[in-house]
Amino acid sequence: MGEFKNFLIKYRGAIIGGLIALVALLLNLHKVVFFVVIIIAGILIGNYIQHNKEFVKDKLKSYIDKL
Repeated sequence: MGEFKNFLIKYRGAIIGGLIALVALLLNLHKVVFFVVIIIAGILIGNYIQHNKEFVKDKLKSYIDKL
């Protein structure tokens, strides 16, 4: 019983994460999470491009010239 208790103490974060992931899959929350991640990525990319216009423009030009 002591080994099982130590196992639970050592890996409780992974167990809780696994249970949350299982519940999310059962409730089809993975679709919502996927769309939220895509929206957040779009916001972050847009913000980066806005603050680094010249750098992004130069990188795109060099990439297009390579093609």
